[in-house]
Amino acid sequence: MTATDIAALTSGTTAREIDLELTGMTCASCANRIERKLNKLPGVSAVVNYATEQAHVEFPDSVTLDDLVGTVQSAGYDAAPVPEPSAAPTVDDGSGDVPQTRAQREVAELRQRLLISAVLTIPVIAVAMIPAWQFTNWQWFSLTLAAPVVVWGAWPFHKAAWINLRHGAATMDTLVSVGVTAAFGWSLYALFWGTAGTPGLRHGFTFLASRGDGASHIYLEAAAGVTTFLLAGRYFEKRSKLQAGDALRALAEVGAKDVTVLVDGREKTIPITELAVGQQFVVRPGEKIATDGVIVDGASAVDQAIITGESVPVQVQAGDTVIGGTVNADGRLVVTASAVGADTALAQISKLVADAQTGKAPVQRLADRVSGVFVPIVIAIAVGVLGFWLGVGGGTVLAFTAAVAVLVIACPCALGLATPTALMVGTGRGAKLGILLKGPEVLESTRQVDTIFLDKTGTVTTGVMAVRDVHPADGVSADELLALAAAVEAGSEHPIGRAIVTHATERGLTVPSAADFTNLAGAGVIAVIDGASVAVRGPRDVSVALPEALSGQIAAAQAEGGTPVIVTRGQHDDESVLGVVVVADEVKPTSAAAIAQLKKMGLTPVLLTGDNRGAAEHIARQVGIDQVIADVTPDGKIAAIAAKQAEGHVVAMVGDGVNDAAALAGADLGLAMGTGTDVAIEASDLTLVRGDLWSVADAIALSRRTLRTIKANLFWAFAYNVAAIPLAAAGLLNPMMAGAAMALSSVFVVANSLRLRGFRPVAR
Repeated sequence: MTATDIAALTSGTTAREIDLELTGMTCASCANRIERKLNKLPGVSAVVNYATEQAHVEFPDSVTLDDLVGTVQSAGYDAAPVPEPSAAPTVDDGSGDVPQTRAQREVAELRQRLLISAVLTIPVIAVAMIPAWQFTNWQWFSLTLAAPVVVWGAWPFHKAAWINLRHGAATMDTLVSVGVTAAFGWSLYALFWGTAGTPGLRHGFTFLASRGDGASHIYLEAAAGVTTFLLAGRYFEKRSKLQAGDALRALAEVGAKDVTVLVDGREKTIPITELAVGQQFVVRPGEKIATDGVIVDGASAVDQAIITGESVPVQVQAGDTVIGGTVNADGRLVVTASAVGADTALAQISKLVADAQTGKAPVQRLADRVSGVFVPIVIAIAVGVLGFWLGVGGGTVLAFTAAVAVLVIACPCALGLATPTALMVGTGRGAKLGILLKGPEVLESTRQVDTIFLDKTGTVTTGVMAVRDVHPADGVSADELLALAAAVEAGSEHPIGRAIVTHATERGLTVPSAADFTNLAGAGVIAVIDGASVAVRGPRDVSVALPEALSGQIAAAQAEGGTPVIVTRGQHDDESVLGVVVVADEVKPTSAAAIAQLKKMGLTPVLLTGDNRGAAEHIARQVGIDQVIADVTPDGKIAAIAAKQAEGHVVAMVGDGVNDAAALAGADLGLAMGTGTDVAIEASDLTLVRGDLWSVADAIALSRRTLRTIKANLFWAFAYNVAAIPLAAAGLLNPMMAGAAMALSSVFVVANSLRLRGFRPVAR
């Protein structure tokens, strides 16, 4: 697959586009608010992804970058264009080690805040939970330790809540800040103005809220515990999000940093950023190929696993194209650069994966709508719970505990992470396996597909002609027949001629030299060998009578989709038939097993081709396809798909040629072989870099598993809030336990998504 092929995947858009890196977001509500603000600008279409902390924005000429950044800032956050992968911002942490990215620095700072808060919080919780450890004035000791946690440890929550308040908004941080501040503030009131500060105070710990006098009850363990648990949840969440983006970062970082160029025949090492199109560079054994190019000298095996997912190196030689980032296994190569920077195949793949991760699957829209109104509703519920318990005489302790527990337990973090984290991991894993999704909406289609149309040439078959049979006439050996045919075809560029020459070379035959080569304009080729005229032509272009045995071989070959050519020697009345060579497009070695796997996955394969029915049915029998639609034009392919859709089927189409493009676009799910044409790739929803039908099974299996993971995440996130809020409102949940449960819910969702990193290709 070349850079041109992959460039087709990201082409076709007319609106200006930009990706913005967002800072200051702390939950899905933040992402939802930024998205709404951006989409209010005239002509702007924006998608904000909380997991990647980026926004993908399409905007007209009337809107400037400053307008977009200003809009984000007006919502209380900040934005800047996403830098090129090679120029990703780094921060020196002062340790002398490799500089960190902004995300890595944030994780490190959060870890430090968590560790210090945990050290201070553990004694506070221990003393509060174990009455036997409550020494005289223990409550003041707890206050001393809890105060730094509530003020400094929870500062990210307080800061975000204040910023949101200034902009008239409420997010998850608002719930946390209000809950923690209320618990701490009540404790201060009870200690300084109530009876909780009395020396010798004792009170036990319960997982449930309890009735009692609020003036003698403190919540320091809840205030510090909730803060620490939520810091832990946010830390593991951010660290997991970094891991979820590993695949994309690996693609961005896989390229070479330096390159050895040839200048006036001498080698010179320069930074990769200085390499220009047209320059020649050297790749030694074991080195990465610096950029996309064409080999001008040398032969080697190239490991393309980073692009195709295939671990078996590919043999290359002069004239072949190579892709930047792949590894030269053995020989020395001299390559002419054909693309650099953002135009390379690797950069295009990275962009495609990033675009897919930035988008939203349809199932995410519901979560966005819920999170957008969730926080104000929760605050109203908490106030209502407080008023209810006070009104029915439940006491201030029960009322306050239940209200704080509602605020803490209801944070919709898990809801916001459910889709984007699974999408990040799934698309990243797909990229490593050579499966490129254009967008998250593709996932829905893979679940519903029940019928899969397969183009024949280049999809089920190799698309490359090869010699299938050799039938010599009496008195002529097969080797002699092949050698003479190859000698004539050596001057031809026709696929049939190349197939014959290749076959003769592979058999180690000595091919005689030919003179006076003539192309017969659609009728074959002719040349002079050892003073005699030898011709290779189709059956209809040969006037000499054929032996009955050879006529039968020709008929059988045509019935099975083969292309027979007749080799003759001499001219006119002196012309004799030397034999028949049958050339055919061969079935890919993996096609039959892959189609059997597709059937196991519940899909009905249909062969859809413009070739004649005999050839199509012969191929179909070889690979196990029962339904064949042959002799169809590109319009006919669209009609066949539409007819199947009209019957209620959800249809996928797999193809690689220009004549497949319309069918790929018309199907519910289009899968293009990466070895195919640009237009086919552009029309598809999924691109399979390897060009192998096993990739189809892998792509559908990975997409379905990613969708299942998203739905499982959403189910548990919804179920968690639906079940937990009533428990908290009923006084059945201690605020500290609510904080722990809320943090664990986010960690669970991210951890469940990370399981996709272990996806393995379908068993061969």
